[in-house]
Amino acid sequence: MIYKAKKSMGQNFLKSEPALRKMCEAGEIKNNDTILEIGPGKGALTSKLLSAKKVIAIEKDNELFELLKEKFENEIKSGLLELVNGDILNFEPSDYKLKKGGYKIIANIPYNITGAIFKKFLSCDDQPERMVLLVQKEVAERIVARDEKESILSLSVKAYGTAKYMMKVHKRFFSPEPKVDSAIIAITNISKDNFKKELDEKNFFDTIKTSFAHKRKVLRKNLEILEKNKGDIDNIFNKLSIDSKSRAENIKIEKWLEISKNLFT
Repeated sequence: MIYKAKKSMGQNFLKSEPALRKMCEAGEIKNNDTILEIGPGKGALTSKLLSAKKVIAIEKDNELFELLKEKFENEIKSGLLELVNGDILNFEPSDYKLKKGGYKIIANIPYNITGAIFKKFLSCDDQPERMVLLVQKEVAERIVARDEKESILSLSVKAYGTAKYMMKVHKRFFSPEPKVDSAIIAITNISKDNFKKELDEKNFFDTIKTSFAHKRKVLRKNLEILEKNKGDIDNIFNKLSIDSKSRAENIKIEKWLEISKNLFT
């Protein structure tokens, strides 16, 4: 069966054996693991993941679903692979008996839903143990703040886990070739330990979104909109030893958690 990638679905099939191996290495796959794969495509990564106890692969494209069903007929029959024809953004881990910390996500994801996937799985109650994703190189660099400048994206990921840049994957290793290079990123130690209550989580994201609203302003100015009593923010900055001229991008995750906690107490 000849299949032509659909641009509308963000399909770029990985054809680099070293990159596929690196993704599996970063996933630290064990024979008792359950792996969730998003967008298996033609099954290049799927084949490598089958050393786990079980792989659940979610494929939205009907044609690819049929191709995969034929390619992995034996693995599906044995229960090693569960192939699902659906949209990952409608996927609920609990429907597949995936509990908090009881599965890993390893996938070459469609770039147009990268942010939505991070938000869905990092903030859900049934978080994965780890995530190994192939994303745009620029996005991977922003997440780990390679230039030492934080962003809403980097802080949103670091609030839930530890992000590590694993490997650059040149655009020539995809079919069709995208316009930009990619990179493998691993997120480990995933938890909600930083948020004891649901309100803590909301307050944190309200704080960082407000703080990055106007990038040219210093953090102190951006936070004024959240200030309840005159002098509150100055007191918080003094308490946390934050320079009043600091910008949002210069503040690390540990300080952000403290700023949020102090602002809403």
